[in-house]
Amino acid sequence: MDLRYDTVFLDADDTLFDYPRAEERAFSRTCARFGLADTPGLRDSYRRINREQWRLLERGETDPATLRIERFRLLFEETGDRLDPAAVGDVYVEELSLGADLLPGAREICEYLVKRYLLVIVTNGLADVQRSRLARSGLGELVADLVISEEAGASKPDPRIFEYACGRIGRIDRGRMIMVGDSLESDIRGGAAFGIHTCWFNPRGNENSTDLKPTYEIRTLEELGRIL
Repeated sequence: MDLRYDTVFLDADDTLFDYPRAEERAFSRTCARFGLADTPGLRDSYRRINREQWRLLERGETDPATLRIERFRLLFEETGDRLDPAAVGDVYVEELSLGADLLPGAREICEYLVKRYLLVIVTNGLADVQRSRLARSGLGELVADLVISEEAGASKPDPRIFEYACGRIGRIDRGRMIMVGDSLESDIRGGAAFGIHTCWFNPRGNENSTDLKPTYEIRTLEELGRIL
């Protein structure tokens, strides 16, 4: 246990949750419900458009309600499918909210951390999706709070999401906080902007080509238990 810290902020997707698996399943089921051919090309187009929309959201250039619809409007604009993007978006969100698969070691590290620190998930996401997934995963009983960008009115790396989180949990000493996540641009940059220590979860061993210097870097969640 590292006595420097009393609060651990954890990212959700691709840190605790297997997001690609949830996304793949949700997309496949949504296609089936609307009679769309679930092809690799269609999936690739959706992923590209979805990434672009989330980048806009993180820069404050769109909002969650628009993102839900716009990613499918742009997709159908490319494919020529005559479907209602709002209706498809609603079904996709419904299906995605069922995807509660955890990454290896996620539950174990949360069980370890909750005995030693105040554990808070801070995630860029849609509130109905993330709350459903947390409840289904069983992690809801282990964390003190779930802070979601849609409810906070700010997305990582905007430090205001951490200010919102601190207001909810009643903690103010930034020197005793650490942010753990897989994304350099949202998790690590956001934590650094807020003035707290950071831990980059880098399971694929990706090169850090940014100007960011995480306090720690780990390849497995098990390693986090040796740091904290």
